[in-house]
Amino acid sequence: MDDVITVTAKKGFIRWFLSKFHLKKKEGTWLFNYMLSDERLLEKVHFTENLKDKEKTIIISTICTGATPFVFQKATRIYYDVERAFHDIRLNPDEDVFISVFFRDRMSYSQYMAVLEGSPVEDQQLVQVEIMSLVAEIVMDQAIRKYKLKCLLQEIDTTLATGNKEHFLSLTKEWIELRKLEVESEG
Repeated sequence: MDDVITVTAKKGFIRWFLSKFHLKKKEGTWLFNYMLSDERLLEKVHFTENLKDKEKTIIISTICTGATPFVFQKATRIYYDVERAFHDIRLNPDEDVFISVFFRDRMSYSQYMAVLEGSPVEDQQLVQVEIMSLVAEIVMDQAIRKYKLKCLLQEIDTTLATGNKEHFLSLTKEWIELRKLEVESEG
């Protein structure tokens, strides 16, 4: 992740982020929109998970997390209002600002990973483990669903042979619903 993140990528991420999530502090939307309006400023914006030893930082979170709504830190001073951050960024556009954005499942979104800078190796490994776990879960769900479909077909055949119409209809309804899930997961 040592690659330089382009202004275009940062703009794309911010637009995507603002369209998908709601911030705990609505003024944060204004701050991001201000950043979008100035490419020179966006060159100084860095999205990162590691704010340690950074001169100017922002933590901003969405309503779907338990994280602090907004924190702006400059040197040793900490502020909780977006307006203070906005004025500092506006007055000092040549200073780097490091931003950590907290939203649900953030490490699983390619849009976020594309702009994330300086992520420690452990974070990258954690993301890989989460992705592998998700893939394993999907494969397991598909296998279980196929097995259930096979068992239902056998049970439907047996019920058909015995002439139990009510049980037959119940099983075929269940098979149809399960098959719909199967088709959705394939496509």
